[in-house]
Amino acid sequence: MLGEKYNLPTIDIFNDNGTISEAAGMYVGMDRFDVRKQIEQDLINAGLMEKVEDYTNKVGKSERTKVAIEPKLSMQWFLKMDKLAKPALEAVMTDNLKFYPPKYKSTYKYWMENIKDWCISRQLWWGHRIPAYFLPEGGFVVAENIEEALRLAKEKSGNANLQASDLRQDEDCLDTWFSSWLWPVSLFDGINNPGNEEIKYYYPTCDLVTGPDIIFFWVARMIMAGYEYMGDMPFRNVYFTGIVRDKLGRKMSKSLGNSPDPLKLIEDYGADGVRMGMMLSAPAGNDIHFDEALCEQGRNFNNKIWNALRLVKGWRVEDKPQTEAAAAAVKWFDKKLNAAIIEIYDQFSKYRLSEALLRVYKLFWDEFSSWYLEMVKPAYGDAIDTATYNATLEYFEKLCLLLHPFMPFISEEVWQSITERKEGDSIMRASWPKAGATDDALLDKFEAVKELVSAIRTVRLQKNIPAKESIKLNIISEGHNPEYDCVVIKMCNISEINKVSAKDPMAISFLVRTTEYEIPMAQNINIEEEIKKTKAEIERFEGFLKGVMAKLSNERFIQNAKADIVERERKKKSDAESKLVSLREKLKSLGV
Repeated sequence: MLGEKYNLPTIDIFNDNGTISEAAGMYVGMDRFDVRKQIEQDLINAGLMEKVEDYTNKVGKSERTKVAIEPKLSMQWFLKMDKLAKPALEAVMTDNLKFYPPKYKSTYKYWMENIKDWCISRQLWWGHRIPAYFLPEGGFVVAENIEEALRLAKEKSGNANLQASDLRQDEDCLDTWFSSWLWPVSLFDGINNPGNEEIKYYYPTCDLVTGPDIIFFWVARMIMAGYEYMGDMPFRNVYFTGIVRDKLGRKMSKSLGNSPDPLKLIEDYGADGVRMGMMLSAPAGNDIHFDEALCEQGRNFNNKIWNALRLVKGWRVEDKPQTEAAAAAVKWFDKKLNAAIIEIYDQFSKYRLSEALLRVYKLFWDEFSSWYLEMVKPAYGDAIDTATYNATLEYFEKLCLLLHPFMPFISEEVWQSITERKEGDSIMRASWPKAGATDDALLDKFEAVKELVSAIRTVRLQKNIPAKESIKLNIISEGHNPEYDCVVIKMCNISEINKVSAKDPMAISFLVRTTEYEIPMAQNINIEEEIKKTKAEIERFEGFLKGVMAKLSNERFIQNAKADIVERERKKKSDAESKLVSLREKLKSLGV
């Protein structure tokens, strides 16, 4: 390359058998490895050797023979690329053909603007043979077959007596990518049978999914071939996956031996577990640092789906009125599911596949399993009403459809189990769920309900109050919406919800958004333990207040510190004093 840049003469010092050629001027006919040793000895004998030492260097070696590979000039076939690249570059840069993620457009642009002529010949004994035929007296012709080559050779040489046996076909094969760049056309027999019904219907295709490491080798060349031979792009969108690497960041390969056995992973975690775990951590174009923990996460999700199915199918169903809590849950999840379907549609349209999977994952794990099923689950030994049960099965079926592109096996199995299917029915042929109406106001109200439920459960956990023990809930301030009290009562085992005008000093208070609540604790707390804890809190805040007061009584601090810092310290003083008043009142209520 440097020689071409500076117009230097090209010299080939090797013969085909690895010996030194006449062009070298010295050591002619010697084997390349012998010459290396001889040059060292000759330099020593001439007194020109400074020193001899071993050092590690990267030398390319043959994969099969393990022998060092030497750069050697040889006659090759090249394809001129500059004109082919222009329409292919324009298509991508104008977004007629879109890349996802678009950051790879810059890589594509660099390659296409600096494109070199393509060496399409390979010295292999397999592959598509170069269709070039050499004439006895010199020169060559390029033809589709030997008959065509003979006709062209007679015209070129003027020798009507030429025979097919007089021609010699080039022994080289075409570069593998030279066959691959025709894939979108040859797939529909567009080369042998141009304009056939299949290629007219399917070409151009919609999406190509591939790795970013072959943007130039394959993607760019398919685009160039498409415009050259079909006059149109071969596909409309290209989605680039990440490259799976090991924990050290190395690309997985056979030679490094750092690739896990996929069959062993499937045996340990299930095919869907491996697939889902990998996809969940693979945003478009970003490399994945493989860890078996990803597969374990996928397996755990599979277990969650199975357990949800076993729970629902284990319920006893009766034709009875729907409970208020179940009716509220069904109404809420319907709107939640519709909003999720719209969001997932949008993510698919933007090729954010890992985000779409994450949305379905959270929808099933959090919203459906952790909230909806808990809200509609009948009491132990009781039956569920028909309306709620049918709605639950409908939601389960839609969730299976959303999961199917990511987890095809378990979604098929669960879908078949939800209800009785006809012979030959498959989720693969079922329609993708359509989104109905959404209600943002309802969803926001329910989020507040979930926050309230979580806060009550936190108090239970902190105070070691068993879930089976009912508790009261007091509303201290304004802002509470009683519309979904039925859900709070069921989810938290609340005996009653009351609006109170004054705080109970023996209660645990907490804030949900702008509304303050409290849970009376007279029946549920250990007085001695609570006194000890309250005294410790008073001592802590007194120490904190002492430190703040020391700063505020220091005139140098007041004069030199920024105004906002001084104001912050005064706010700390006010908050600490207020908290101490509250704690001392609590101590009095405990009889101290």
